[in-house]
Amino acid sequence: MRFRVYIYITFELKDGKAMKVNTNPVRGMKDFLPAEAELREKVRRTIIDTYSSFGYRKIETPALEHLELLGGSDGGENEKLIYKVLKRGEKLDLTSATEEKDLSEEGLRFDLTVPLTRIYANNQNDLPLPFKVIQTDNVWRAERPQKGRYRQFMQCDIDIIGEESYVAEIDLLTASSHALLNLGFSDFVIKINDRMILHDLAEKWGFERKDHESVFITIDKLDKIGTDGVAIELGYKRFSNDAINKMTADLTDFQAGRFENVKISDDLGIVIETVSIASQGRFKIEFDPTLVRGMGYYTGMIYEIKYRDYPGSVGGGGRYDKMIGKRTGTDVPACGFSIGFERIIDLMLERNDQTEKPVRLAVLFNTEKDDTKTIYYYSDAYRNGTIALTHKEKSSGKIFKKDVSVFRQEKKLGKQLKKLLDQGFTHYATLLNNDVLVVEELKADKG
Repeated sequence: MRFRVYIYITFELKDGKAMKVNTNPVRGMKDFLPAEAELREKVRRTIIDTYSSFGYRKIETPALEHLELLGGSDGGENEKLIYKVLKRGEKLDLTSATEEKDLSEEGLRFDLTVPLTRIYANNQNDLPLPFKVIQTDNVWRAERPQKGRYRQFMQCDIDIIGEESYVAEIDLLTASSHALLNLGFSDFVIKINDRMILHDLAEKWGFERKDHESVFITIDKLDKIGTDGVAIELGYKRFSNDAINKMTADLTDFQAGRFENVKISDDLGIVIETVSIASQGRFKIEFDPTLVRGMGYYTGMIYEIKYRDYPGSVGGGGRYDKMIGKRTGTDVPACGFSIGFERIIDLMLERNDQTEKPVRLAVLFNTEKDDTKTIYYYSDAYRNGTIALTHKEKSSGKIFKKDVSVFRQEKKLGKQLKKLLDQGFTHYATLLNNDVLVVEELKADKG
């Protein structure tokens, strides 16, 4: 019996001095300084506001889930990437451990869909149907980091539970498209397919039903390894050459845009037509019979969004009508969509997207002569929008709340103003005669 060994490493003082430790974040994880953190919050807020306007409501679930839930969720390759948490205290007995469950019972979630099915199963009597839900939270996968792919990353999901018709897919794709448009993205392409079409094709090629998921996992790598690579990997899996050759011929046709012999359902046709009309020419939706999606829990339509020449997708999802039934004993229709939050952030950083610069006022406080009460009176007035600050506010008569910070005034004022400008402040103020707060705009050449 093979199982992982978990080891604690303790750092101690050496010769009375602390040993040097690595202060970089763990590989595949990131720190976010203010500028990027503010961009991430703006993007997250835009996505949530867009989804809320379509009637979705927010929920939250714990980071930790039971391993029996995570490991039995048809999560495909992701189930091999679970971060497992070591038992603590009396529950941990290394001397008698014979298998992995003796060491760990919990793990970090690898997506937000599995926790959603659990929370629905646990609260189904208190939830309406259809249940339209938003989740924005971190997930963890122990995979090889690469561009746009991290070990800890934010997912932004919407799901509809309890709607069995194609209305759910239309709603998900329309809402997600609006979210991307509201973030400044257009000219993207929604690729859509149906798992039932994939099963029909696999049977036509000659693969047994029990082997379909294994075949699909390999076909899902088509963009990375090509048709020949797919054929070679399926050969390693000892599938018949006849089935592989038939599949290779069809995949070659599909990649060339020739899939006239593939019959799509009326529902899939309606979704494509409706979303295409709703796009008003700002993006496209296309049928793609090579689209697989790696999760084994998908049962119907599946979809991904491609953006120009960006590798991989910037969002995707599908229908998973059987997944909730594994928790409750009764199948409940469900489908969802996840925006690739981290990839969206990377794209925005690459094109140097800037958050709209907010008005930020730094009130400089001379501790030797300024009156504390007056400084904080004016600071609160500007912060609450009682007093106009900018020319735009004064001319329009519309005054907004703004960020105001109080700092002790330094001896080298010019150097301090440069630091404030670098920190994103737009204005600074000093107190004149303990009576009037004089506000000036911060400029790059100031000081």
